[in-house]
Amino acid sequence: MKTFADKVVLITGGTSGIGQVTALAFAREGANVVVLGRREVEGKETVALIEKVGGKGLFIQTDISDEEAIAFSVTRTIEVFGALHFAFNNAGIFLTPAPITETSADAIDRILTVNVRGTALCMKYQIPAIMTSGGGGIVNTASFLGLRAFPGSAIYNASKSAVIGLTKSAAVEFASQGVRINAVCPGVIDTPMNEEMRAEESGRDFLNNLQPMKRTGNPEEIAGAVIYLCSPGAGFITGTTLSVDGGITI
Repeated sequence: MKTFADKVVLITGGTSGIGQVTALAFAREGANVVVLGRREVEGKETVALIEKVGGKGLFIQTDISDEEAIAFSVTRTIEVFGALHFAFNNAGIFLTPAPITETSADAIDRILTVNVRGTALCMKYQIPAIMTSGGGGIVNTASFLGLRAFPGSAIYNASKSAVIGLTKSAAVEFASQGVRINAVCPGVIDTPMNEEMRAEESGRDFLNNLQPMKRTGNPEEIAGAVIYLCSPGAGFITGTTLSVDGGITI
């Protein structure tokens, strides 16, 4: 039997990159997958890919900075599939690097609203639904930049450090109630977020040389970590931050 047969998984930021690849990985393991994102065309394309690998999918257009939209996404998931067992809170934004002295208040508000407030609100509604469904788990996307300081990204660093703090606190609060909550901390991964930089040889060399492995990661490697953290094999793991970063935080 497939690992997630008859289970229901909700993925934010699931229309491209890490989120989309993880959605397909869950579908291959038998899960019903709900994809959340702002872009309707890409969302429907992701559902089509889920169905192509034999899974059942649902796209809900959602901005995670909108609390009502988040609440609706969980309610709609249960209406369609009858339960919610796992969530991968992957949606987030990364602003153009700049010293904190040159970062606008609007930029600070935007990144904290999406990366921190959005993740917190997702858990607010997901945790009760998972408990009602008999238990399960949540994985939040943090970053190696939540563990390591890097020039020009102070606010992003702060937001991902906060995601790690949210993960640990929520994990302690609900550890005895059947909900495991962990975070995955990607290094530099080949996604649309850094595609422009990777297009230039100098950019590729810079990114590759950040990691001791001398290469960037791929979305499948993050998906594998998420699948593991939600699997029965990780049943005694909660509140952890799993770095998948080629050694960049060593």
